[in-house]
Amino acid sequence: MNIARKKQGTIVGLDVEAGSVAATEVEVNGRPRVTAAGLGSLPAGVFADGEVADADGLADALRELFAENKLSKKVRLGIANQRVIVRTLRLPAIDSPTEMEAAIKFQAQEEIPMPLDQAVLDHQVVGGVQAEAGKPAMVDVVVVAARRDMVTSFVVPLRKAGLQPVGIDLSAFGMIRALAQAPPASPDGNVQPIEAATLYCNVGDVTNLAVARGRACLFTRVAQTGFEGLIERVSAEQDLTQEHARLWLGHVGLDAPVEQVEGDAHIVAGVRAALEDAASALLRELRMSLDYYGSREGVPPVERVLLCGPGSSIPGLNERLGSGLGVPVDNGKPEALETFDEATAARLTLPYGLALDS
Repeated sequence: MNIARKKQGTIVGLDVEAGSVAATEVEVNGRPRVTAAGLGSLPAGVFADGEVADADGLADALRELFAENKLSKKVRLGIANQRVIVRTLRLPAIDSPTEMEAAIKFQAQEEIPMPLDQAVLDHQVVGGVQAEAGKPAMVDVVVVAARRDMVTSFVVPLRKAGLQPVGIDLSAFGMIRALAQAPPASPDGNVQPIEAATLYCNVGDVTNLAVARGRACLFTRVAQTGFEGLIERVSAEQDLTQEHARLWLGHVGLDAPVEQVEGDAHIVAGVRAALEDAASALLRELRMSLDYYGSREGVPPVERVLLCGPGSSIPGLNERLGSGLGVPVDNGKPEALETFDEATAARLTLPYGLALDS
């Protein structure tokens, strides 16, 4: 009976990648608390490019993962792929929610490159400008559109696995919720506005990027550069299983001189070369995203980068990226995941954020 009562107040954030699935169960009443978690592998071909390729295979993996870890059946899923479109619109401030909804849909028709009758549409107000000098007050709205058939392709295996989807969210929003700090308070107790922005980066099978000020997402994109491709390269070049390739990547890392890394010299050199290439590719993606974001008028400056996801646990990656970007790059770890080792916490961070209230 105690377990049943516990499950009634919990939500499981679920993140699916090409080679793995991660679930973080969170008690959402009051201060967030992780009550259970699970990591599982996915066979090749079940999930690719951020989309479900084999619904039955994913359902089987989810059924096993949830049963083994006794996870709640209520699930909030994150999605991140090229068929999710995100745009920021600037609109006149409208008090009526109904009229604002209509204005957003009207403007979205011009900005979203898909028929809206075939899409699931959501939005979030992230800021704006006050009225001045005869100019009306304006609001900035992040609009997310996803193709309805793609969303359905995720819901089907969840239900086949006996799960109850209670929400589908943009993965970037979950990442931000997991890692964004609360606004600082002044000595008089008033909350101070956050002036600078943070670039969040989940290094998974793809790289999920988002710039946010506080919890307000100002920009997001998905890059195909990812950790899963690095594992596949090392596995093929060094004739290793993917699990052994993953272990070698963590062992070799980017921090120690290659001649000081213990192990087969040929494998060490090959793994380091692959890591160097991957770090350079990720650095290019981050620079391109920051350049594009910074080219927009009136956006707050990015003063730091926070990494999460399985690739973020590569030793020395944050220092390498920080030296190339000229801003601090750190690994983000939510307080609720402090009891987990670094690699596990990195993989559970995104689903943890998905489980939190939006």
